[in-house]
Amino acid sequence: MDSKTDDIVSLVVEGIQERKGKKISVIDLAGIPSAPAHNFVICQGTSTSHVTAVADSVRDYVCKHGGRKPYRDEGYRTAQWIVLDYGEVLLHVFLPDVRDRYRLEELWGDAPVKEIPDLD
Repeated sequence: MDSKTDDIVSLVVEGIQERKGKKISVIDLAGIPSAPAHNFVICQGTSTSHVTAVADSVRDYVCKHGGRKPYRDEGYRTAQWIVLDYGEVLLHVFLPDVRDRYRLEELWGDAPVKEIPDLD
């Protein structure tokens, strides 16, 4: 990972932690040529309002501390799975049952995964 990507990943994780997002995973996809980004950051919220709050927190935190806005977002309407696209980093905020259904961590089985402890 380059330092620019490291910085965005760190800001995304900090934004998640600001709203107590749970079970944060960072998947390093830089070595996979077909991957849609260098990193996936995956976490979950406890309800649709919590999923929205976590995504909004990341959006605000990365903008304030990194001067970046996502290129695109998806999923706010139902708030079961919200994606923020920062180009080299994609944030996925899930409801727990939706995360269990799609299992993105397993999709890239050969990529290194770093688990970030919850801050409780």
